[in-house]
Order: sequence, then C-alpha cells, then structure tokens
Amino acid sequence: MMSTFWKLFRNLKDYRPQVAGNIIGNILVALFTVVSIPAIIPFFEILFDRVVPVVEKPAFGLSTDQLSDWATYQYSNLIAVHDKQTALLYICGFIVLVFFLKNFFRYLSLAMLVPVRNGIVRDLRKQLYRKVLDLPMGYYSRERKGDIIARFSTDVQEVEHSILNVIEVVVKSPLIIIGCIAFMYIVSPSLTLFVFVLLFFTIVVIGSISRTLKKKSSQAQSKLAEIISTIDETVTGLKMVKSFNAQPFFQSQFDRQNDEFRSLINRILWRRDLSSPVSEFLGIIVVSVLLWYGSNLVFENQLQPGTFFAFIFAFFNVIEPSKSFSKAYYDIQKGLAAAERIDNVLEEDLIVQEPSQPKQLPQGSLGIAFKQVSFRYSEHEQTVLQDIDLDIPAGKVVAIVGASGSGKTTLIDLLNRFYDVTSGSISIGGVDIRDVMLSDLREKISIVSQEPFAFNDSIKNNILFGMQDVTEDAVVSAARTANAHSFISQCEHGYDTVIGDRGVKLSGGQRQRLTIARAVLKDSPILVLDEATSALDSESEKQVQDAIAALIEGRTVIIIAHRLSTIQHADLIFVLKDGRIIETGQHGDLMSIDGEYKKFVELQAF
Repeated sequence: MMSTFWKLFRNLKDYRPQVAGNIIGNILVALFTVVSIPAIIPFFEILFDRVVPVVEKPAFGLSTDQLSDWATYQYSNLIAVHDKQTALLYICGFIVLVFFLKNFFRYLSLAMLVPVRNGIVRDLRKQLYRKVLDLPMGYYSRERKGDIIARFSTDVQEVEHSILNVIEVVVKSPLIIIGCIAFMYIVSPSLTLFVFVLLFFTIVVIGSISRTLKKKSSQAQSKLAEIISTIDETVTGLKMVKSFNAQPFFQSQFDRQNDEFRSLINRILWRRDLSSPVSEFLGIIVVSVLLWYGSNLVFENQLQPGTFFAFIFAFFNVIEPSKSFSKAYYDIQKGLAAAERIDNVLEEDLIVQEPSQPKQLPQGSLGIAFKQVSFRYSEHEQTVLQDIDLDIPAGKVVAIVGASGSGKTTLIDLLNRFYDVTSGSISIGGVDIRDVMLSDLREKISIVSQEPFAFNDSIKNNILFGMQDVTEDAVVSAARTANAHSFISQCEHGYDTVIGDRGVKLSGGQRQRLTIARAVLKDSPILVLDEATSALDSESEKQVQDAIAALIEGRTVIIIAHRLSTIQHADLIFVLKDGRIIETGQHGDLMSIDGEYKKFVELQAF
C-alpha cells in the first residue's frame, strides 16, 4: 500500500519549484498561526485592566521570557502614551495584520499547489495512455473496456481529490500542531496533557472506523467501471438492443449495478463523515475539562485570564489540523484504492519486448517464412496453432482459408507481433521479426480488415491515420486508387467531412475503401487482406475488389477469405484446420484432390 503511495509522490520531483513554494507558504501560515495566539493576550490584559506597567525597556531576545517582557513593555508603553482605547485599537490592528499575512500566505501556498495537482493528474493520464498503447493485445482480451476507461476518469480524479490534498496537510498541520502545543506547554504543562489525550483518542477511534475503507473504495471503483462498461456496450450495440427488445434486460442490469454502487458509496461516506463529528465531540469533552480545570487555575491566580484565553485559542488551533489529519487518513485510504488500480495498469508486464540489438529489414519486396510456429494465448489454454510451416515468396499473392476458429487471424496477429510465438520463428526478408523494432516491423505491413476502423474525424485524417508530412495530392491519389474519390467528392465538405463515431455517416463499402486508401498511402511492401469483402453487398464488393486489384500490384499479399471466389487466382493457397496446415497448392491442384478445400468450394457453390 505505502509503495503505491510513494510511487505516486515521486511524480512531485517534476514540480520542485511549486512544491518548494507551497512548503514555504505553509511554513509561513503555520508561523503566523502560532504568532496569532499570544497576540491576543495583550487585548485581554488591557480589557481586564491587568497590565503591570514596565518602565525600563527590556533587552530583546528570542527566549519566551524575553519576548513576554518585551511585549509587556510595548503595550504598557502604548497605554502610557495613549489611552486604553487607542492601545486596544493598535493591538486589534496588529491582530488583523497577523491574520491577513496568515491567510495571504495560505492562498499563495494553495495557488502553488494548483499546477502540481493538475500536473500530476495530467502525468498520470499521460502514463496510462502510453501504457495502453504499449500493452499487448492479450491484456484487452482479459479486461473490460469500461474498466480501462474508468482508470482514466474516476480513478485518476479520485487520486487528485483524495491523495494530493494531503500535500498541504503534511506540511502545514504538523507545524501548527507543534507550535501550538509548544506554546501550550510553556503556559501550562498539566493543561497540555489533555491535548495529547484528544490526539490519542482521535487516532485510535478514527483508525478503527476506517480499517475497511480502502477495501470498500476499491470495490466501489470496480463497480463504477462495470457501470461504464455497461453504458459503453449499450451505446455501441444500441441497434441490436432495440431490435431484440432487450431494453428491459439492459435496464435491469444497469439498475442492479447502479444500486450496488450507491450502497457501497453510502457506506464509504458514512464512515468518512463520521470522523469530523467524532473529532469534534472528543474536542468538546476536552474543552469542557480544560475550561473547568483552567478556570480553577485562574481563580487560584496560578494562571492569568488573558493567558488562559490564549491557551484555549491555541487548543482550538490544534483541533482543526488534527481533524485535517483524520480526514487526510480517510482520503488516503480511499484514494489508495484508486491509485493501486492505476498502478496495476502501469506495472503490467509488456510481454512483447523490443529487441536489445535491433536489426533492419531489407528494402523492396519481402518474403515471409513461418518455421515450426506453435502458439497458445497462455500456458493454461490449449494450443491455437501447431507446427505451422509457411513459405510466402516475395511479391506473391497467397491465400489462407479455413473454418472459423482454425487460426487464420491468429497467424496475422503473430506476423504483426501483437503476440509472440510460443515456439518456432517468423522471419521477413530472412530476419526474425523478434529482432526488429516493432515500429519498423509494422511500417512494412498494411492491414485491410473485415471491420474497417474509422474514427470521428475528417475523411482526410482517417486516410492519413497519423502519417506525417503527406501532401494533399498524395491523399487524393490514394483515394483515387482505392476507388473512393468519387463518393468523397460528393460529401458536403469533401475530404474535410467529419464521418461521425466509428464512421457511421458512411456505408460499409465506403468505410472499407477508406481503409484501402489508408493502406495505399502507407505503401508497405506487405499487404494483409483479412476478409476485407466478406461483410459487403455485391456492388460494394465489386468496387472494393477493383480497389484491391490496384493495391496488390508489386506487393507480397496475404489474403484471408471466406468467399473462395476471391482467391482462385492466388499464387498459393494454404488450408488451415484446427491450427494445422492440412493442404497447400494452387486452386486447380486443390480442386483435383478430394480434400477440405474442395468441400469449401462445393459448399459455397451450392
């Protein structure tokens, strides 16, 4: 738990000037808070007419007695020079000045903290996002998307709200408590004992109340992540939800999660809010005892009335930072649950590692070789691919066919190093892909998938897809090659038309042609067509096929297809079944034998 806390606070090193300014400001706040306590003594001394005139000016020193004598001389001199009312006015002005400086430096300390808190939140989100981009694909098969989104939103905000508030408390409150208790001890050691009793009870009681807070906070954050996941799934699949009349099911699921979250938050806040009343009640008990005991000391002339009022004032200055500590303890417990959820993502192992001594892939057309490749997603799962041997010559078009679940898409995932092989090796241009930087490897491969990915931006940016220093003419040329320029020109704002969430304003065929334009612009020597036309109608498929024909020229092409009519002219066809290659050859050769490929073709012809 504490390791997570200190990991979070290591981020403060990037904000040293602001943190230093906050610490200095809090030190001055504590100083003027402590100074304000004895500052009220002269007021009560004059008010109750208990000033003993001091004629000789004492030597100024930093000891308690010297400071007291010097202060007594100053305000007795005020009374001698002026009258009591004027002396009180001067003293009130001094008190106002002290409190002005205290609150001025308090504001400065808080102002210094603002960029620190918001900066750490920004840094956490930045680290999370970078990690999300780097995490292996296997991580996302285990985690819910809503839970990942919750780490960016509610968890990070909880850290900012709960833990980073502690920065101010950690510096200011101890100094105020120490200063006030030191003054109280000098005034009356016996009365000060009651303050320690209060602090002891506060720590014991608050600690016992908050033992389960961190666990319940973690449960609440997880439950909120479930709610976000349900909302995301509902909005994404709203057409299907409505068409199957599944609204009651989703509503009941959401209501259940929402009610469970409410119950958890209620219990958390009940416990947290209990700290302030408990602290205050304990404080009132001690104050009552102090008033009774201190009054007796005043009656017996063991304590001056003004000094006693200052003691009570000092005591109340101890209560507030003590309550801040108890609240800070609650907040840390609550915030650590969120911090640990964030840390779990940041500490996730990157299974696919960059090579320590990377090699360069050769230029030009590239061949691909799978040698005795086997793969399973984890050691507890069954093998997905078994002893795969594939030799794809440079510049050739090969097809991979097989039933759903036979391992076709997994082959492509391994080629892109979304996962690493369990055994065997994959090489491109004679270089093992594990010896190549991931960015260099993926620069050589373009993918046109079955489900074209489009984001809520302009058509131009969807074609560019992060590519830099690309001219307008190059974008238009890629769109023409992909047979997309005509429909783009008919859009309201042409290439600047925003296509909506997931490209909802475009048809399936139009989105697919955008992804082909993206692949044309990338101009990679290896092209993967992952069932690129299987979800299209006949007219859209014809347009996409024309675009693909222009795209594959001069490239090494891997086609994964269910519609076998699209791969009859492939240079080589590999047939997968249960993770193994069972047939290899051209279309005519495979049709001449009574095998799996012929069955596929006959079923589709039927």
